[in-house]
Amino acid sequence: MNPQAKLIFISSLLLGTTITISSNHWVMAWTGLEINTLAILPLISKSHHPRAVEAATKYFLVQAAASALVLFSSMTNAWHTGQWDITQLTHPTSSLILTAAISIKLGLVPFHFWFPEVLQGSSLTTGLLLSTAMKFPPITLLYMTSPSLNPALLTTLAVLSAALGGWMGLNQTQIRKIMAFSSISHLGWMAIIIIYNPKLTLLNFYLYALMTAAVFLTFNSMKVLKLSTLMTAWTKAPSLSTILLLTLLSLAGLPPLTGFLPKWLIIQELTKQGMILAAVVMSLLSLLGLFFYLRLAYCATITLPPHTTNHMKQWHNNKPVSPLIAILATTSIMLLPMSPMMASAL
Repeated sequence: MNPQAKLIFISSLLLGTTITISSNHWVMAWTGLEINTLAILPLISKSHHPRAVEAATKYFLVQAAASALVLFSSMTNAWHTGQWDITQLTHPTSSLILTAAISIKLGLVPFHFWFPEVLQGSSLTTGLLLSTAMKFPPITLLYMTSPSLNPALLTTLAVLSAALGGWMGLNQTQIRKIMAFSSISHLGWMAIIIIYNPKLTLLNFYLYALMTAAVFLTFNSMKVLKLSTLMTAWTKAPSLSTILLLTLLSLAGLPPLTGFLPKWLIIQELTKQGMILAAVVMSLLSLLGLFFYLRLAYCATITLPPHTTNHMKQWHNNKPVSPLIAILATTSIMLLPMSPMMASAL
């Protein structure tokens, strides 16, 4: 892709995100979402492979439908209340339609069907943008409208997302699809807590984006797209494989690592709100995700191919690990000691 064109698309992504997260008026928020959608489409379809074009088409149709629902929701609210302010979404029908629209944009169950397919048709770097940057504007809209959303509906969507994201990820062999279902599962954790403690949702999103960026960039550096390729990664890049092992365990939410922090705080907040059953169910469902993260970690580090001479030679001419990957991996592993400070800020 032409560097000038890529610069324009990335700038448009930043512009669309900035417009959405800083707007008070629904039409401006909708405009930002549309700019975002149009800017990411060329990045998805840049390889000109039929699967990439199919992914771009699916993404465009789904996002256009969701944006139309956002506009419809805000117009319904304006019709009944005379308000176009995002924080004044008080009409029940409008809040119901908006929840559906944002769920489609984020890929929450039962509107998740497009996300694994689109991610599978994209490159790893575009997949990283789709999993992190493109989720930020819809999460912000949920954050701003959280007081007027329906708790029972969001809890149902969240539990379904955690269940289906974990369950569907078990049988996958494609790395991008596994990461897509991982994203759906994490979004369930964010959705369940947004009404009770919106700041905790944002903290969860930031830490998820950090860990996902480390994992995607590591896969991109190792040129890995499926599990069978990942099995030969140790002999080619042992240091990257070790980093990947720890980052995947952090993404799974194992206690000594950063990924445990949001899960810990969310379970604590759910318990404070008297939602003991939801907390127990979400904790149990996180075991499904832990299974496929462990399988990825096992393939990356414990499964070794036969040590032929060719494989042994590759130890000596490794490329150095990118500083960005090293920084992201370190932060996505070692932030747990900061939890008291983060908890007090919330």
